[in-house]
Amino acid sequence: MQETTILWADDEIDLLKPHILFLNEKGYKIKTVNNGNDALDCFKKENFDLVFLDENMPGLTGLETLAQIKTIDPDIPIVLITKNEEEYMMEDAIGFKIDDYLIKPVNPKQILLTIKKLIDNKRLISEKTSMAYQQDFRTLGMTLNDNLSHSEWVDVYKKLVYWELSLENLEDEGMHEILTVQKAEANVQFSKFVEKNYLSWLKSPQDGPVTSNQLFSKRVLPSLEAKKPTFFILIDNLRYDQWKMINSILMDYYRVDEEDSYYSILPTATQYARNAIFSGLMPLEMERRFPEMWQNDEDEGGKNLFEEKFLADQIQRIMRKECKYSYNKVLTFEQGKTITENIYNLMGNDLNVIVYNFVDMLSHARTDMAMIRELANDEAAYRSLTLSWFIHSPLLDALKKLAQKDIKLIITTDHGTIRVKHPSKIIGDRNTNSNLRYKQGKNLNFNAKEVFHVKNPHEAMLPKLHMSSGFVFAKEDSYFVYPNNYNQFVNYFNETFQHGGISLEEMIVPYVTYSPK
Repeated sequence: MQETTILWADDEIDLLKPHILFLNEKGYKIKTVNNGNDALDCFKKENFDLVFLDENMPGLTGLETLAQIKTIDPDIPIVLITKNEEEYMMEDAIGFKIDDYLIKPVNPKQILLTIKKLIDNKRLISEKTSMAYQQDFRTLGMTLNDNLSHSEWVDVYKKLVYWELSLENLEDEGMHEILTVQKAEANVQFSKFVEKNYLSWLKSPQDGPVTSNQLFSKRVLPSLEAKKPTFFILIDNLRYDQWKMINSILMDYYRVDEEDSYYSILPTATQYARNAIFSGLMPLEMERRFPEMWQNDEDEGGKNLFEEKFLADQIQRIMRKECKYSYNKVLTFEQGKTITENIYNLMGNDLNVIVYNFVDMLSHARTDMAMIRELANDEAAYRSLTLSWFIHSPLLDALKKLAQKDIKLIITTDHGTIRVKHPSKIIGDRNTNSNLRYKQGKNLNFNAKEVFHVKNPHEAMLPKLHMSSGFVFAKEDSYFVYPNNYNQFVNYFNETFQHGGISLEEMIVPYVTYSPK
């Protein structure tokens, strides 16, 4: 390990020899000077990992020296040491982006702790995090072999995401590889669990998790509060790990009242899952109740054009009292700005639904655009891109404005996505739909071990296009490819984010309620 080198400037440096010797024994190399000018000269000639500055030096003061060093290297950690405990001094130091602040007299152990905090922090966190995951790895591994319930699977998925985010910034390829393998094994077991239980959940909803079609009746409408408007924000195609990223920003303005999850229905695709949320119905029920509105895969035109009408119908069916509501869909940046500018006009409603399509567009753009494809080439980059969008989005501006009011905020989604890695060959006729994670049609030819096959769509509460039509859902991280253009499809779609099938990432999605701080 390379030796840590520290520059220490103090006009009474000779009195600090015991401190210097103590740090030398701990393996740190200390370069000492007794004024700010010499500190600047040394800093320009040599490389240092950390700087200690006495505030009260002749010539250049500690703060003046700090300001000049920061112009040379704004990222160098600097600690100011002073006898002055006045508040203005601390505020000045913070304004100059000081990294730590110590009051004289200091003892060697204080200095050592500061060094470890600023220099060894990353290494210590890395070691402790890796060790903690190694200890949890065995427990998680044994848990995956248990007969887990739908709520226990939510806990497993959240734990895996926790470790993924914890290990993300650690330069430990071995740990990343182990976690990747464990996530893949979890998805194998989860796919078996869904294949075994999904149809029975639809027959006996009380025995299963809350699903898309139950979200409003079980969670949203019963929780509406008198004289406190609820803002229901649905960010399309938002995975649990992506929500964790934007939540870190929201915590400056809101407190989490309840962090929950629900299960997306199959297919985990917008036209099915989101329509189910707003109608409170499964797709087969929607087709029967709204034959003029329901769009099947082979139908021309948009598939989510009637969400507001579905919502109105559901509210009328479920609510025993009048509910004043609004519905808005944001497809462009300009639409988002308009909503933000007029957000206070919605305060008179009991419920305000806002659908944000950006993340869904981002995931598709990642497939279609080379630049986005490079920017989001793995889960970590995909999360980062989502966070960057959110920080600069009109949505955050709207949520900041709402944080000034007495409101209830709900943030959720309709389904997530998974990065696909394993092509699965399928053969279908010309009417077979184009989605890479599920197919519906007649005479489909596929590897039965790689899919969840629903021979009778009505059992899954899905419409039938033809008497012999069936559905097949890709499991884990596979995606469907036609044999006649196999190489072209694999080169184009491998490692892209897709949705429609069965995976933890697609099916277990966040449902979080907030109140302003």
